[in-house]
Amino acid sequence: MAFADIHTVDTGFVRPQFDAAYLLVHRGRAAFIDCGTNHAVPRLLASLEEAGIGAPDVEWLILTHVHLDHAGGAGELMAQLPHARLAVHPRGARHMIDPSQLWAGALAVYGAEVMEQAYGQLRAVPAERVVEAPDNFVIDLCGRPLRCLDTPGHAKHHMAIYDEHSKACFTGDTFGLSYREFDTAQGAYILPTTTPVQFDPEALHASIDRLLSLKPQAVYLTHYGRLENVELLAGQLHQHIDAMVALARQVDDGTADRHVRLTQGLTEQYAAQLAAHGWQGSRDELLHWLGTDIELNAQGLGVWLDRARG
Repeated sequence: MAFADIHTVDTGFVRPQFDAAYLLVHRGRAAFIDCGTNHAVPRLLASLEEAGIGAPDVEWLILTHVHLDHAGGAGELMAQLPHARLAVHPRGARHMIDPSQLWAGALAVYGAEVMEQAYGQLRAVPAERVVEAPDNFVIDLCGRPLRCLDTPGHAKHHMAIYDEHSKACFTGDTFGLSYREFDTAQGAYILPTTTPVQFDPEALHASIDRLLSLKPQAVYLTHYGRLENVELLAGQLHQHIDAMVALARQVDDGTADRHVRLTQGLTEQYAAQLAAHGWQGSRDELLHWLGTDIELNAQGLGVWLDRARG
């Protein structure tokens, strides 16, 4: 069952139904989970009005991790929320207080023009408003406990949030990606994300199992939306992680075209999985929806291989 007090906010990043933030409202108080980029702030503020509350009623902005599609707008949003505190994994707190390293890292990958267009300038959050949330840290939203769970595998500074009230987990990127364009009569298609630079398959398997142990009725993915049938999807994620790792090891033979072979192999894997899922789109459509993820996942697998080699 869906909960009317959990609002999905499409941040508008990249395309519709690609990047979500969530607004939880309880007894007249509210918390955001993730926030998208600077360009999402007007949408987030509009969601407050739609929910019948105001910016002063927001007590928390909770970040699953500090990748810019989840946290790039944190400073700008916090400037609009006079009473809110920001909760973040201890490994990510310094990047909210001083986002210069985050900016520099992304700038090196994307370039100044893309960074400005996609994300906008990052704004620091005052240190006194940042709360480090270690494993099992509980945020009290007006009597509604939100438990922060250390869930590495996608990133070392990743946490998921378990909401006992709704029996749901807000999973950031730990529980993979699921785009509505791939929904079929069989339900949702899901795939892991190995975005560079901290992919760790063993840790990701363990994090997924930890979330599953809570027996959530639903998971809320940043990419994208609420999903049920959690146990089934977790099994598929485990299988897909193993398949991606097997592919990476297979192509890691010292040849110069490793990245090309990774992207080709991932494309074949996803095409086969989607065909089995009953999706009838073309190869061009698959690349349209998954092309960026294929590239990032190939990069992440390459970094993992190099790190494992030492």
